[in-house]
Amino acid sequence: MFALEFEEAAATVNTYLRVHESFDLTVKRLRIGGRRAIFYCVEELVKDDVLERLLEFFSGLSEKQMRDISCARAFMDTYVTYSQASLQEDLEAFGTAVLSGAVGMLAEGFDKAIVLDPRTYPARAMKEPDNDRLLRGSHEGFLETVLSNIALIRRRIRNVQLTFKRYQIGCSSKTDVVVCYLADLANPKQLARVDERLREIDVPSLTMGQESLRECLLPDQPWNPFPRFRYTERPDTAAACLNSGNILILVDGSPDAMIVPTGIFDYIQDTNDYCFPPLLGTYFRHLRSFIFFLSMMFVPVWYLLQLHEAELPEWTYFIFVNKPNGVSIFLQLVVSEFIINTLRLASLNTPSALSNSFAVVGALVLGEFGVSSGIFVPEVVLFMAFSAISNFTQTSYELGFAVKRCRMLILTLTFLFDTWGFVAGVVLVLLLIACTRTLDGYTYLYPLIPYDKQALTSLLFRRQLRSRKKHAKRKGEG
Repeated sequence: MFALEFEEAAATVNTYLRVHESFDLTVKRLRIGGRRAIFYCVEELVKDDVLERLLEFFSGLSEKQMRDISCARAFMDTYVTYSQASLQEDLEAFGTAVLSGAVGMLAEGFDKAIVLDPRTYPARAMKEPDNDRLLRGSHEGFLETVLSNIALIRRRIRNVQLTFKRYQIGCSSKTDVVVCYLADLANPKQLARVDERLREIDVPSLTMGQESLRECLLPDQPWNPFPRFRYTERPDTAAACLNSGNILILVDGSPDAMIVPTGIFDYIQDTNDYCFPPLLGTYFRHLRSFIFFLSMMFVPVWYLLQLHEAELPEWTYFIFVNKPNGVSIFLQLVVSEFIINTLRLASLNTPSALSNSFAVVGALVLGEFGVSSGIFVPEVVLFMAFSAISNFTQTSYELGFAVKRCRMLILTLTFLFDTWGFVAGVVLVLLLIACTRTLDGYTYLYPLIPYDKQALTSLLFRRQLRSRKKHAKRKGEG
């Protein structure tokens, strides 16, 4: 297309980019050694100083210097010193590059367009993620710019095996999606699966960034609440996952890295485990696992015991309601769950300066009023408060909501069918977890099913760094 007569090619590009309808598109005409040239860019996305130096240099070329330049390749090899430059002959790809922040150049007599890439995106200041804080170590966090996130990972892994593969998804948005992995550690079958899924996506745009991509990547299971991706906003955590053989997916515009593959046992790990000696790190993992179990089962088990108070020995009476009121215990549990969710949603929409005080005051006022008015018994408020707090012992909000839904399922079946309902609820939750498939096709219970002793031990026990080196050496020798 760019081999056409210069003014005809320029008119075609002007029409395609709609330069007269969009005020933010900058078009600059120059004479380069007596030849007509035209530059296209979105000025707000380009480094002004770099663009100014490039234009100043090009406009200073003489006719004598341009006499022997017969094509775009010869010009780029001779006079384009900027490292991020390429040739382009496809109009759509040229337009996408310009709208992404590159500078497109057409020149008289050139058979191809030249694309320079001095782009810069608006970005907030780097700070530690709010939902993944660390006691010691780096306080850097990912940004919404994918190139900045790549640089943060490169800074931590200086390995030739580190690979970044870019995709553009969305026929309208053309969002940059980057798959990151260590070629010598990542599972080739998992890489092929991720590549296949990404290439199959055919949507107008990724409206909500990573969340839209998640919906496109995963098979349709609307009834399954368990998350099949882990997220991290920490570059050090992302680097650790890469060194463990995981695959990362970065989406431009989102400050999170998606971690593949992900099973339910992966959530017992936390970055803070590595801020303490291995013994304490292992203790925190087991404590996190125990609290995860309690947050799902404690309230349903307590309610089941309330239904069989007369059948239990006398020494267990301390767990029962001392002063019951006329409201059903099940109804109290459901209403308190509804109130907790309401407070949680309200705190999200409350200004940050007031959100903490709002949540505390709201919980105290509603809890105190509910007990004093006789709507709730104190035991219900206590146990539901424990369940709500236990959801925050791990960083995944998605897993917290999945646990909440499973807890309510078991509680409802216990209310309807007593002991058999409780058993059925537990079995349904176990079947739900067992039937969940991750993006790479593994079961959600890996490395327990299928059993992988080495992987399961690494998840359950925090090892010393030198032990890992010895283990890697033995593995290589085998």
